[in-house]
Amino acid sequence: MADTLASLADSFKNMGVARAYRPPVNLGGEDIVPVALVSFGFGGGTESDQGASGGGGGGFVVPLGVYRTVNGRAAFRPNTIAMLVFLVPLVSVAGAAMRRAVRAARK
Repeated sequence: MADTLASLADSFKNMGVARAYRPPVNLGGEDIVPVALVSFGFGGGTESDQGASGGGGGGFVVPLGVYRTVNGRAAFRPNTIAMLVFLVPLVSVAGAAMRRAVRAARK
């Protein structure tokens, strides 16, 4: 079991803060730092009766935008497509919750 977890941990070594914040890039005199949302997880298990074991994992990285310097001050510039991908489900759920709340208030 320890070997399985060690193997899973090694495979996800690349994911983390280094994946979310990359080294700054200098473009046209501006320092630009890419920012991303990183999520990952893994797990494993055994069945003692049959001697079976297994594990798995997964993760994703979503580019959120960049920090850039404007007149010597840091400013965040979002990735519009990624923001829409995250906001559309959020707005849909909020709208459904409001609709249910209004229906409940009318009764």
